[in-house]
Amino acid sequence: MSVNDVIMDALVANNVGYVTTVPCKQLAGVIEKIEASSDMIHVPANREDEGMGLCAGAFMGGKRPAIIMQNTAIGVTINALATLIQFYRMPLPMLISYRGEVGEPVACQVEMAVHTKALLAQLNIPTYHFHKPEDADELSDILSYAYMGRKPVAILMDATFWKGQ
Repeated sequence: MSVNDVIMDALVANNVGYVTTVPCKQLAGVIEKIEASSDMIHVPANREDEGMGLCAGAFMGGKRPAIIMQNTAIGVTINALATLIQFYRMPLPMLISYRGEVGEPVACQVEMAVHTKALLAQLNIPTYHFHKPEDADELSDILSYAYMGRKPVAILMDATFWKGQ
């Protein structure tokens, strides 16, 4: 089973009813599966902070939301995370392609990788780092934790995680 299938199965098992995504080559397989799913609403977003606003609205409308994004936009999401998602205790699993680490082919992605974990830690957002495909087996429990605790969580998935997908 591919990691895309494992991720999709975890989303469905946790009754995720609304997913917003921002384009990313590494996450394209998951995004395609979400788009094809009849189990959830998929709304593409232009920016990650916009996607967080959409997820907040979905949560207030009774859906379990998630966002799929790149770590390179963590900086633009800080205000939405702190003043909307965290302040109002909204659960928001963030499935994040962790660009800029070893194996990254695009040089401009590297700088944000240096800051990603520190920014998430500063916001006290629980962060999980997937390096190997079998790490995806933990996703269902992480999603359950986010919805139970009504908090955002970050799941970073690096280039080694996506190899062969």
